[in-house]
Amino acid sequence: MSTTLHGHKEYLERAVEVAINIGLLILLAAVCFQILRPFLLLVVWGIIIAIAVHPAYRRLAALLGGRGTLAAVLVTILMLSVLIVPCILLAGTLVDGVQSLTSQLKNGTLAIPAPPPNVKTWPLVGAPIAGVWELASNNLSAAIEKFSPHIRAAIPGLLAFSAGIGLSVAQFVLAVIVTGVLLANAQTGERVARSLADRLFGSRGGEFEELAGSTIRSVTSGILGVAVIQSVFASIGFLAVGLPGAGLWALAFLIAAVLQFGAVLLIPAVIYAFAITSTTKAVLFLIWCAVVGLMDNVLKPILLGRGASVPIVVVFLGAIGGFISMGLIGLFVGAIVLSVGYKLLLAWLEATPVAEIG
Repeated sequence: MSTTLHGHKEYLERAVEVAINIGLLILLAAVCFQILRPFLLLVVWGIIIAIAVHPAYRRLAALLGGRGTLAAVLVTILMLSVLIVPCILLAGTLVDGVQSLTSQLKNGTLAIPAPPPNVKTWPLVGAPIAGVWELASNNLSAAIEKFSPHIRAAIPGLLAFSAGIGLSVAQFVLAVIVTGVLLANAQTGERVARSLADRLFGSRGGEFEELAGSTIRSVTSGILGVAVIQSVFASIGFLAVGLPGAGLWALAFLIAAVLQFGAVLLIPAVIYAFAITSTTKAVLFLIWCAVVGLMDNVLKPILLGRGASVPIVVVFLGAIGGFISMGLIGLFVGAIVLSVGYKLLLAWLEATPVAEIG
């Protein structure tokens, strides 16, 4: 009897010890997560970019005689240039546009052309748009006075949106720097990734690691890459035609392109071009926009074919959910993370026996 009680007591002591150890481990993990929480999004985005550009980084390092650190520095500088230079140019056009608009409003020289006659024939929205447009064209002061309450109500939102854009650009810059650090320590990162995959998926760790990497590269190049390329060409068109606030138009087109309806945003731009510019210039802009809108039909099959394909609805939901929960940078991170989760879930389900599921 005493032996049995001693065994139960020893079992209880072990259970208490295991519970305490697990509790301390959970507490440590929670504290570490809380500390890293402000940087988690940047680290995730940096890891995603590092995985996406890793093949190009390896080729560059080989050309430089195996000097990985130098290759990482060059890749980081190139990515920062690609990110910062367009932002500066587009921000400059936006500032110039706002200053010009403010000057014209103060001087009373701002003139809005009359709407084209076919605007009224648009279904549902044609008549209201034509009415507001005609009022602004005939008496801009009356139009501003009529809509001044709505304008004042929208100003705080616009300021918050502008601040959010600046924060997102800063996050992108920091994420690129994180990418450079990860690339400079690529071998260590590969070992950690393989160890983590083996720990989570056992003998199939290498297979799942490769699947996650190919999915990230596929979505990054085939969805986000195409959206960025389209946005660059669309921005050139916006600047060439003299569209006011070309920077905001470019940002809005980038968001729409990631969500797979970028061509829709070109329609109001074309309409505005026909209203403010010559017919020849507007027709050329229309042709340019048609090329930009159809560009993804050529680029996506080429770039998506290099990795694991993901349904567009998964990318769409990931982009929308990421944008709502994390802001502009979440538009990209959400699409990629959900795509990776979707592909890993499918691979796990296909590899799990029916008896094991039941």
